[in-house]
Amino acid sequence: MPYITVDRENSGNIDLYYEDHGSGRPVVLVHGWPLSGASWEKQVPALLDAACRVITYDRRGFGKSSQPTFGYDYDTMAEDLHKLITKLDLRDIALVGFSMGGGEVARYLGVHGSERVSKAVFMAAVPPYMLMTTDNPDGIDGGVFEGIKKAIVADRPALLSKFLSDFYNVDLLKGKKVSDEAVHLNWIVAAEASPKATLDCVTAFSSTDFRKDLKRIDIPTLVIHGDADRICPFPATGKRIREIVKGSRLIAVEGGPHGINWTHAEEVNRGLVNFLGEAARKKAAA
Repeated sequence: MPYITVDRENSGNIDLYYEDHGSGRPVVLVHGWPLSGASWEKQVPALLDAACRVITYDRRGFGKSSQPTFGYDYDTMAEDLHKLITKLDLRDIALVGFSMGGGEVARYLGVHGSERVSKAVFMAAVPPYMLMTTDNPDGIDGGVFEGIKKAIVADRPALLSKFLSDFYNVDLLKGKKVSDEAVHLNWIVAAEASPKATLDCVTAFSSTDFRKDLKRIDIPTLVIHGDADRICPFPATGKRIREIVKGSRLIAVEGGPHGINWTHAEEVNRGLVNFLGEAARKKAAA
């Protein structure tokens, strides 16, 4: 299995697990909290069929990657992404960030710019700024996130069950768009993540302000978001990303929950492949 070393903790390396499949224009998929790169199960085949080289990886603390006790802030995690891109010498990349992964895409572009990146996709993503503050009245009350952190400390497995129910709007979509087995599979992946990473990442995705990062984006950008998202409510996240990133395009998935990459995979994949192909055709024509 391929790994890249991004840091050290005491006597051991901090390694990220990644997968690198196919050939063609590279697409790097950045997963959400509290899952892993395996959550792109329904996107990878569609992208490979579209003649893309597809790279997924597990964020530090999650999936098959190392589980250090530090580094769960967006500056560090975006630097991990940068090290992976540099190690594989990827260029002309499409960066696709789901949920928390959208923050890594935003921070990467805000810090490193678009020298290696030709397009960006924010899918059910956390930017621009989830926390309600005096200058961010459209955010979410901080008490919500404090409640999540207290629940993680008290009973992390139980919190994950509740979270994944809202992740997929199970009360509405069970048996139609998502099965009990799919939700349980997600629970297994989330339960195996580092408890420290699971807790610290709540602070990261709730309190990091990406507004300046988004304003620096100068490449074609697609926003895909469910209008029934209970985790990253569309008015506070996807709608605002579209407003901040100049020239960006929006696909609002009707009735889509947070986990649209599973429940509405056909619609999501069609929009994603069309966007990537359109950008490629424009470049070839130029």
